[in-house]
Amino acid sequence: MSNPVRVAFVGAGAHASYAHYPSLAEMKDVQVVAVCDLSPERASAAAQRWNIPRTYTDYRRMLDEVEPQAVYVILPPHQMFEIVVEALNRRLHVFIEKPPGITVQQTRNLARLAEKNGCLTMVGFQRRFVPLLVQARRRVEERGAITQCLVRFVKSGGTEDYYGGSVDILTCDAIHAVDNLRWLGGEVKRLVSTVDRFHSPVDNAFNALVEFQSGAVGILLTNWVTGRRIYSVEMHSLNISAYAEPDDRALIYRDGSLEPEVILNTEAAGSDAPHRYLGFYDENRHFIECIQSGRQPQTCFADAVKTMELVERIRHERL
Repeated sequence: MSNPVRVAFVGAGAHASYAHYPSLAEMKDVQVVAVCDLSPERASAAAQRWNIPRTYTDYRRMLDEVEPQAVYVILPPHQMFEIVVEALNRRLHVFIEKPPGITVQQTRNLARLAEKNGCLTMVGFQRRFVPLLVQARRRVEERGAITQCLVRFVKSGGTEDYYGGSVDILTCDAIHAVDNLRWLGGEVKRLVSTVDRFHSPVDNAFNALVEFQSGAVGILLTNWVTGRRIYSVEMHSLNISAYAEPDDRALIYRDGSLEPEVILNTEAAGSDAPHRYLGFYDENRHFIECIQSGRQPQTCFADAVKTMELVERIRHERL
């Protein structure tokens, strides 16, 4: 076996510990060589839990001393830009969480810098990698291309923007649904949208009707002040439909039958661990294998620009 991919982390917070550290810890061809966090206690806790040999509070010193091949920058979007630029200028491969910037221009700048320096990059749009959704899409596309798709992402209590107002709800969180819609339907030809403020001083509901270049139709439904959190996806092709919730199951209906094929999320993933059935392991695996083969990941910075541009279109191309 070739030498393991050497990875360094900037960030030891809750999301990194929930999604990324446990995923990489299961991979024998990956070595997490260091973790950096402004909190020495948090860095130390992550290092002890995941058997990481070195901890830092200065990310530049970490990059100087451990010489990783790839850097995970798992921080809030308004805190990561400078660190990502530093990593790209060192010609390191970079994984970041969504959103890939506060603005589409930030994302474009990162994509250009990555291309200039020959870096492989990835944005954590992990719902493209949820085993249940991947399997449901495969079932539907056995009958032909998707003709209609719908992504619903609703939550409760969303009356403020994120991180003290530094980034809006659509860019920071509902972008997951926007990216999933692109993944299902392809590039967008035209759209009409509504953007609303329900019981809130900020925009917190974003809905769109989309025509894809393929001729398929997509629907986006997001609202942050509903009764509960639901993330669900519908896909339709010739006499087949899939109704999927990554937190639970998918129902596949064929040819008018009232009896669906039922696929549980844990069955699709072969595991009851959340980082497995919610797609985090598979997205991390994809990034590592892209580094090993020298190809750009599916959700590289250049592709993420297109999702950010679609976010902007939803915000501005209103009814």
